[in-house]
Amino acid sequence: MAAAPPVQSAPAAPPPGPPRGRARLWWGVRLLTAAGAGALLYASFPPRTLWWLAPLAFALLGALLRGRRARTGFGLGFAFGLGFLAPLLIWTGSYVGPLPWLVLAAFEALFIGAAGAGMALVSRLPGAPGWAAAVWIAGEAARGRVPFGGLPWGRIGFGQPDGPLLPIAAVGGVPLLSFVTVLAGLALAEAGRRLVRTGTRPRAALPALLVVAALVAGPAAALVPVTRTGPDTTVTIAAVQGNVPRLGLDFNAQRRAVLDNHVRVTEQLAADVAAGREPQPDLVIWPENSSDIDPLRNPDAAAQIDRAARASGVPILVGAVLRNPGGETTSNSSLVWQPGVGPVERNDKRRVQPFGEYIPWRSFFRLFSSYVDRAGNFVPGPGPGVVSMAGVPVGVAICWEVAFDDLVTESVTAGAGVLAVPSNNATFGLSEMTYQQLAMSRVRAVEHDRSVIVATTSGVSATIAPDGTVTASSPQFAPATLVDQTVVRGTTTLATRLRSVPEWVLTALGVVAVGVAVVATRRSRASSGAAPAGTQAGEDDDG
Repeated sequence: MAAAPPVQSAPAAPPPGPPRGRARLWWGVRLLTAAGAGALLYASFPPRTLWWLAPLAFALLGALLRGRRARTGFGLGFAFGLGFLAPLLIWTGSYVGPLPWLVLAAFEALFIGAAGAGMALVSRLPGAPGWAAAVWIAGEAARGRVPFGGLPWGRIGFGQPDGPLLPIAAVGGVPLLSFVTVLAGLALAEAGRRLVRTGTRPRAALPALLVVAALVAGPAAALVPVTRTGPDTTVTIAAVQGNVPRLGLDFNAQRRAVLDNHVRVTEQLAADVAAGREPQPDLVIWPENSSDIDPLRNPDAAAQIDRAARASGVPILVGAVLRNPGGETTSNSSLVWQPGVGPVERNDKRRVQPFGEYIPWRSFFRLFSSYVDRAGNFVPGPGPGVVSMAGVPVGVAICWEVAFDDLVTESVTAGAGVLAVPSNNATFGLSEMTYQQLAMSRVRAVEHDRSVIVATTSGVSATIAPDGTVTASSPQFAPATLVDQTVVRGTTTLATRLRSVPEWVLTALGVVAVGVAVVATRRSRASSGAAPAGTQAGEDDDG
C-alpha cells in the first residue's frame, strides 16, 4: 500500500490583539496625557517662573513617543502642541476672535506634530534623546519661517529667562538654549525608562549623566568669554509709557489721545528732571504707535512731538504710522526726533505681522473673521534696524521683531550697543502677551550681551541689564516713566558671531537622524518580514 501523506499542521494563529475598545481607550489616554504635557510646558512660560516644568513636559512627551510609529508620534505631538499653543496664544483671539485663534493654534501645532513623528522615528537609535532634541529644533526652525515669514512665538528657549540654562543663549542663541532644555527632559525620560525596565542603575547611568550635563551647561556657558570690540560706556535712557484711553482694539480710534498722553508724560519727566527728582536722560524711547497720526503729513502731530522733545532737550525715538507715497500702503516706523529740528533718522519695521499689519489672501481669510476688512496694509522696510541717538547706536526691534533671531543679530552686527523694543500691547488687554514678549527681550539681552529698553504704550515697559535682569518695570495700563543708567556694550558674544549656524547644524542633525531611522526601519522590515506597514520592527504595539 502507498504510504499516507503526512498530515500538515495548520500554522499557528497570531496571538489575539487587545480588544478594539481597550485599544481606543489607551489611545485616548495617551492623547490626553500628551495634551496635559503640553499644558505643563505652557505653565513653564512667563509670567510664571516655573522654568523647570519645561524639562518635565518633555520627559512626559519622550516617554509617550518611545518606540511609536511615525503616525502615532504625529498624533501625540499634535496633541502636545495643541495643549501648549492654545493657551499660549489665546491673546490673539482678543483682536481676531476665538475661531481664528483656535485655527492658528491648531495650524502651528501641525509643526509640533511633525516633530513628534520624527522624534518617534529616532527614539530607538543609540543616543536617542540627543537626536530627538535636534528633531525638535528642526520643527522650531520650520515653524519660525513658514508660512508668511513664520511664527517663532513659543520657542522653548523663550520660556527660560529665569532658569539656570539662560547663559547658553550667549553661546548658541535661542536654538541651543531650546535644544539643551529639550534634551534634559528627554534624557530624564530615558533614564527613568531604563531604570524601571531593567531594574539596574548602570543602564540608567548614561542618560542620567546626560541630564546632569544639560543642567550644568548653563553655568558652564556663563564662563565663555565675550570678545571685546570697544569700550563700554554709560548713558541715561528714559522709556515713556503714556498709556491708552481704554483697553482693546478701538484704541486706534483715539490716536490723538494716545499721542497727547505720551507728550504729557514726557513733559512730566522734564519737570521731574528740573526738580532734581530724576536724572537728565540722554535720549528718550517712545513705544510703537505712540503717534498713529502721521507727523510727516500732519503739522499738529509734529508740533506736539516737537513740544515734548524741546521739553526733554534730547532726541526721542517716536513710534509712528506713516502713509507712503501713493497712499495705498503704510509703514510702521521709528523716527529719531531731534528737538527743534524734527525727524533726522527713520527705521521702518522690517518684518510686518501677517493678520495684524497686513492680510495675506484677504478673500480667503475674510471667511473666518470680519477683522480682515479693518486691517491695514503695512509694508516692510529696509536696513539693519540701527539708528543713532545722541551718538548712541540703538538697535530697534519693533514689537514682534524681537522674536526673530536674524533681525536682532543684524542690528547688533551693524553696531548697536543697546537694543530698544518699542511695542504696542494695548490691543491684547491684560493678557500674558506682554510678559511673553518681555521674556524674549531678556533672552536677547543675554544672547547679545546688550542692555534692552522695552517701551510699550500700555505695559509692561522695562529696562533690562545685559545679564537678563529686569532692573525696572511698569504696571499695565498706567502712565509710567523708567529712567535707567544703561550700559552700552562694546562686546560681541559667540552667539552673535555664529549667527544662525547652531540652528542649521542642529536642524541638519535632526533631519539626518530621521533619515537614518527610516532606513533602519525598512531594513528591519525586510529582514523580519513580519512588521506591519508603518511600524518599526519590535516596537511597542500602540493600537
